[in-house]
Amino acid sequence: MTASAFQSEVSQQIWDSRYRHRSGGVARDRDVRDSWRRVAQALAAAEAHEPARWLQRFYELLADFRFLPGGRILAGAGTELDVTLFNCFVMGRIDDSMEGIFEALKEGALTMQQGGGVGYDFSTLRPAGTPAWRVGGTASGPVSFMQIWDAMCETLLSTASRRGAMMATLRCDHPDIEAFVAAKRHAGRLHNFNLSVLVSDAFMQAVHDDAGWPLVFPAVGLGGVEHGAGRRLVQRAWPGHTGTIDCVVLREVAARDLWERIMRASYETAEPGVLFIDRINRQNNLGYREQIGATNPCGEIPLPPYGACNLGSLNLTGFVSEAFSSAARIDVDALRDATVMAVRLLDNVIDQSRFPLPQQADQARGSRRIGLGVTGLADSLIMLGLRYDSDAARQRAADLMRVVCHTAYRTSIALATEKGSFPFFDREAFCGRPFIQALPADIRSGIATAGLRNSHLTAIAPTGTISLLANNVSSGIEPVFDFEHRRRIRDRDDAAWHELTDFALARWRAHSADRPPPEYFVDARHIAPDDHLAMQAAVQPYVDNAISKTINVDADIAFDAYRSVYEQAYRLGLKGCTTFRPNPVTGSVLESADRDIAAGSHCCDLDRADD
Repeated sequence: MTASAFQSEVSQQIWDSRYRHRSGGVARDRDVRDSWRRVAQALAAAEAHEPARWLQRFYELLADFRFLPGGRILAGAGTELDVTLFNCFVMGRIDDSMEGIFEALKEGALTMQQGGGVGYDFSTLRPAGTPAWRVGGTASGPVSFMQIWDAMCETLLSTASRRGAMMATLRCDHPDIEAFVAAKRHAGRLHNFNLSVLVSDAFMQAVHDDAGWPLVFPAVGLGGVEHGAGRRLVQRAWPGHTGTIDCVVLREVAARDLWERIMRASYETAEPGVLFIDRINRQNNLGYREQIGATNPCGEIPLPPYGACNLGSLNLTGFVSEAFSSAARIDVDALRDATVMAVRLLDNVIDQSRFPLPQQADQARGSRRIGLGVTGLADSLIMLGLRYDSDAARQRAADLMRVVCHTAYRTSIALATEKGSFPFFDREAFCGRPFIQALPADIRSGIATAGLRNSHLTAIAPTGTISLLANNVSSGIEPVFDFEHRRRIRDRDDAAWHELTDFALARWRAHSADRPPPEYFVDARHIAPDDHLAMQAAVQPYVDNAISKTINVDADIAFDAYRSVYEQAYRLGLKGCTTFRPNPVTGSVLESADRDIAAGSHCCDLDRADD
């Protein structure tokens, strides 16, 4: 295998500009084989026994793009660069003081400098207009401080041509929630942030009941209960505090009015997204020891303070046999074998990576979280003759994700026997978690007996850049955006528009050049929002982290229909929902070849989504 592994100039350019190792201006990777061997050798070095054997097996896993490790792994493993191999982090809780705010800013800058994206929960900052009681001033609120983070991020190029990426979250009961929701209504404002509202079950119930919704802040953060004299107090769990604490009700809004504001902002600007935070915490395998209030920038890994995401994706197109024929199938045995190797490889990343902060190293090594997922799903379904929005396609996707999930857990049990369980493992508490309880009996028994190497094992990442690297396979579990389109791609020096052809269409033309593509060649604009949601719901039971998925909707969708997408996502049991409706505020890195409608997503754009 040589650089001919690339079927397009664009894919080779992506490798050359983002993942090819250079030192002192000299290319050290002669071709993509050298990149694969560099990564395999670096991660096999974590093996105490037979590292040469594991090097070869890891290399075979990476060859032909069958497994795509996270972009930071591919760019940094086996180099002398002082970088992290983890794509993204959730940062520590922001202390509501000038010292705490700027310490958190510094930690974010150090993390992005080494190549990691960052997520922050800004709910700990007191609302605008309240007394800054220690100094006698007035607080300016979370959104004002987010602008400082945005400016910092704008000045940093994390590594090579990868720009910094950030996620900001805010509780739905924070008094500044309306300002947060409206923060990106002006083009260019907070450009380096994705925004998500932490929506609670209680809020969704209040929306359903058309009830009032109190906006609150901890009394201690306002100078004590005496500063809330004459105001109603309620008990709330709040980040940075154990159990529930006294919170002052600063004002009350109608829940439906607030929900309307969130939906209107999303409808008009594609932001904010919504995270169903109570569900995230209920389903968290480590819910007995941590409380989550933020995710990585693209939303597929909910994390505690200083948590890190360690990502990789199995390219399903690499497991399709006899594509476009009546005998087309997925080689499930090969998929299982690849999953076994991928789990081991990602587990080794934890031991071989550098970390920007010691707290991040402690969290990563304590939980040994990994996020193994799939990409190329839509192209694989096409190669199998299945239309993305059909029941058969959803069932096939669920079946494949079940194979990956259950194989990953069985592999992690075996690794625990060989290398030990993750340090935060509490047998009784862990085995009682809802996701674990839903696993097959042999897996539950294995965990109870032998333990588990990794607290979490599966996630669906957006895979924007690495899927393009792998000859433009469809990304994550998304449908094909468009079979031929233009995409703005940043190289080492600049950004330019390139013409792209989808992997499945290229394969079809090579296979049946004299026939037009069949009806199962369906793109995102021809898939109803409910069918997007149904695909996400089909695979969610086999994802213990979360799913990065964008629901593309038409520009002319009625607002009530748009709002119902989020309400349906909640009813389906999803952990979050993000949509994209073409609008003049956000712009895009994607453009259809046959129409002048931009398309993109709430998730990080191509410059920042090299998961």
